[in-house]
Amino acid sequence: MTITQLYYVLAVAEHKNFTKAAKKVFVTQPTLSMQIQKLEEELKITIFDRSKKPIALTEVGAKLIDQARNIISESERLQDIVDQQKGFIGGEFRLGMIPTVMPTLLPMFLKGFIKKYPKVKLKIEELHTAAIIEKLLEGHLDAAIAATPLLNDNIKKRVLYYEPFVAYTTENHRLSTKNKLNVEDLDINEMLLLEDGHCFRDGIINLCKSNQTTTPDQFQLASGSFETLVKLSNEGLGMTLLPYLQTIEMNAAEKQHLRHFNDPVPAREISLIFNKNELKGHIIEALQTSIAGIIKGAIAFQDVNIISPIPSK
Repeated sequence: MTITQLYYVLAVAEHKNFTKAAKKVFVTQPTLSMQIQKLEEELKITIFDRSKKPIALTEVGAKLIDQARNIISESERLQDIVDQQKGFIGGEFRLGMIPTVMPTLLPMFLKGFIKKYPKVKLKIEELHTAAIIEKLLEGHLDAAIAATPLLNDNIKKRVLYYEPFVAYTTENHRLSTKNKLNVEDLDINEMLLLEDGHCFRDGIINLCKSNQTTTPDQFQLASGSFETLVKLSNEGLGMTLLPYLQTIEMNAAEKQHLRHFNDPVPAREISLIFNKNELKGHIIEALQTSIAGIIKGAIAFQDVNIISPIPSK
């Protein structure tokens, strides 16, 4: 049994196709098939049911997959130990980021991080939280930046910052005359929201849940971007909530429509999350340090009420 054979098994389990799996691990399909067959003969088991379309794991194959991930994880940990002993911070690092964080946070730290750690090859992917968790657990991401807590025992976190919610209302809105808002002022029925899949949307729904006493009005709209929500609000179609960093680059006219909250300010917790096996911990620590050094000058809020990003039931 070799680590390479286990990599091949995981690739087939993921793609449910030998040809696609071979492309993923950069070998020919016959080579991959032969190595998996050798492993099956050595273990005297059948890992894949090849009669099914798509290919499926057998019962014993499904159990082997979990152990294969553990073995590969431990083999990668050996390289981590060597790298940390040498003080080497480099290699490929796969980082996921949720869509409501990536456009504002990434430009703030990326250039400085690349300059300080030129040997780290960052591969950054924008993903919703559900996809991030799945990829972290399957080993397809090394870490991610997302809203927490996630209530998943297999995911660990390092909190980066707390980002307040800021209301955006235009002059014809009932809340436009208030200098500061309370959470009780909000009405989910007049709120413009991001589309399903965004944890920021779920956070707003959770925030407003205690105030909702009626069913939503006939007009409801969900968008994929904060910019669209702001434009719709400018048209008098409702108000919206924005994460604080999203408001920094607004023009002077738009900033006049922003309303902050009284303490404790509703906020989301943004963390660097990773699999509990803590692989590539030296790069995770370098990322945390880089981001913390940049963000502390942008967000100085202390008295916050963390709003859950988990969808309400």
